[in-house]
Order: sequence, then C-alpha cells, then structure tokens
Amino acid sequence: MSQAELGGRQGRLALVHLVVERHRPVPIDELAVVLWGDTPPRTWEPSLRVVISKLRATLGEVTDGRLSIERDGGCYQAAVGEVWVDIEAAANAVDRAEGAWRRGEVATTWSEAAVAAAIARRPLLPGEDRPWIDALRTRLRTAHVRALDLLVRVHLGQGDRELAVALASDLVELEPYREESHRLLMRAYVLSGERAEAIRVYGRLRDVLAADLGIDPSPQTAALYLDVLRSEPAG
Repeated sequence: MSQAELGGRQGRLALVHLVVERHRPVPIDELAVVLWGDTPPRTWEPSLRVVISKLRATLGEVTDGRLSIERDGGCYQAAVGEVWVDIEAAANAVDRAEGAWRRGEVATTWSEAAVAAAIARRPLLPGEDRPWIDALRTRLRTAHVRALDLLVRVHLGQGDRELAVALASDLVELEPYREESHRLLMRAYVLSGERAEAIRVYGRLRDVLAADLGIDPSPQTAALYLDVLRSEPAG
C-alpha cells in the first residue's frame, strides 16, 4: 500500500505504530504524539478521527478483514491476523540463526542470518524523525549487527576471505565502537593474507576509542593485535 492509499503521512505513521503495538490498546493521546510530535494541533482529536477513518476504509478494501483497527474507549488497537512485520521477522530470523550456530548447523545459520540481514538493512520510514521511530530503527540495527556477525563467522570458517572482509567492514561501519566487530575484521584480513590491514584496523579502533570515549581497547582486542604482530607476514 502506498502512503497516499493509507491516507497520507499520518495514516502511514498511525498504521506502523498500531501494528507494532498491536498487543495492547494505544491511547489516543499517544497516537497524537506519534503523528504530530510533542505539539499536536489544537484540533488533533477530530483530525485523528479522520486519519483513522481513512485508514480503516483502505484496510477494509485491501486486507479482506485480516487487518483492522478497533476502538475501545479512549484507545485504538490493531486487530491483526497473519501479518508480516519486518522488525519482528528480522529479529525472529536472527534468533533462529543464533540457535542454529550454537547447534553447529552452519547452512541454517547462513540462510537465516542472510534473511535477517536483508530485511534489517532496508530503511525504515525514511524522512521521518520521531523518538519511537528511532527506537524501531535501533531494533532493526541490532538485528542487522547480530546477523552480520554470524555471517562473518560462517565465511571465516569456510575460508571465504573476500566475503568475510566485506561483511566485517559493514559490521564495523554499523557499530564503530563494538570491539568484536573490529576483531572479526582483523581476523578476516589475516585470513586474506593482509596482515598490515589487520594492524591498521586495530590502530583506527584505538584512535576512535581514545578520541570519542577516552578508553583503550579491551585486553581481548589487544591480545589479538599482539598475535597479529607476532605472526609471519604472508609470502
């Protein structure tokens, strides 16, 4: 469904929030903040009724009753049948991937983590800026990080050097202060025979942590760095 079909920008925001929070009634004043921020218009109550009315009409036409919006007193709640929610699908896929990794099921780990990464990398409500949307984006980014972490480990174990480096680089970009991401990238470069690059990864991490957080790399990261320094250069 396009934004226009949902009754415009407010309709899209209301639908996303109600579906994500479908397990509870959402008070109308909470929906006002969802749609208009901390300073809703003075006429927000009739405006909200218009938004929900348009949204209900569209959902009635296109979902065959699988998704509707019910009102109970001063609250609205989404009544949902079988519906696919990207945030939840990404989290569920990465949960399955981590379970498979613990059981040593490499193929399942890869397939589930790849699904999670593909979902989580997509932008969520681009152009919108609200605290509740930021919280949803954080959930997606967390799933993305967990999925990429597993994919890097799978490719490291299989000796897929280029893919391990590429995915570990994405991981570092997503979470620049996450030391485990840098350690995976260092290992990927060592696997690729690029010892100097692994050393540079450590140097950049050390500088970023010192400049931004005022801390040094952890003993685990420093130990890996020393192992790289002591290793024989490739060739």
